[in-house]
Amino acid sequence: MIGKLTGVLDHRGDDHVLIDVRGVGYMVYCTDRTLAALPGPGEAVSLYTDLLVREDLLQLFGFQTLLEKEWHRLLMSVQGVGAKASLAILGALGADGVGRAITLGDAAAIKAAKGIGPKTAQRIVLDLKDKAPGIMALGGTLAQATGEAVVEPEGAAPAPKRRAAPKPSPSAAAQSEALSALQNLGYGPSDAAQAVAQAASETPEAETPALIRAALRLLAPKG
Repeated sequence: MIGKLTGVLDHRGDDHVLIDVRGVGYMVYCTDRTLAALPGPGEAVSLYTDLLVREDLLQLFGFQTLLEKEWHRLLMSVQGVGAKASLAILGALGADGVGRAITLGDAAAIKAAKGIGPKTAQRIVLDLKDKAPGIMALGGTLAQATGEAVVEPEGAAPAPKRRAAPKPSPSAAAQSEALSALQNLGYGPSDAAQAVAQAASETPEAETPALIRAALRLLAPKG
C-alpha cells in the first residue's frame, strides 16, 4: 500500500501530476484545490495517497492532508460514488466544507460539485451523517499524523529536501477541539457536530472558545 509519496514534481496535467521519486515516476490524480496548491515543476512535493486497485486498473490519488484522504475514502464507501465523484466533491468544498455540508444535511452544497446529481448528493448526506462527527473530531490531529509510507528505491541518490508537512487549518483544528469539548459536556456526537458545523459556517474564522460559545447557543433549549 502506497500511503505517501515524497519526490520532485516532474509534470502537471489537468487532473494529475507526475512525481519523480528517486527515478521512478508516479502518476497521481488530485483535486483542483490540491493542484493549485502544489509547487512548480522541479520542486519538492509530498502528498498523502490512496491506491485504487481493480482487475484492470491501478490508480493513485493524492491529498495534502490525511483529513482530506479520510473524507475521500469515506465518500467512496457510498454506493454510486467513485473516485472521480469524490475528487469533484472535495475539490468544490474542501475537507472542512464536506464535513459541514454532511453534518448539516446540506445536499445542495454536495450537489454543487461537478457531475453530482441530487439523488447522489442526498444519498451521501444520509449515508455519512452519522459517520461525519468521527471524522470531524479527528480534524485537529489527523492532519499532523505521519503518512503510511514513503517510496524510496534502494541504492538511489539522496532524496530532495522535504517540504514541511501541511499543518491543519485553524478551522479544522477549532472544529475538532470544539466538538471534543461539547462531547465532554455530555452532548451527543450528532447534535454536537451539527452545532459546530453550523457555527463554523456562520463564523469561519472563529477560534475554539468562540466556536464553543456559538455552538452552545445553538444547542440551548428554545422557548
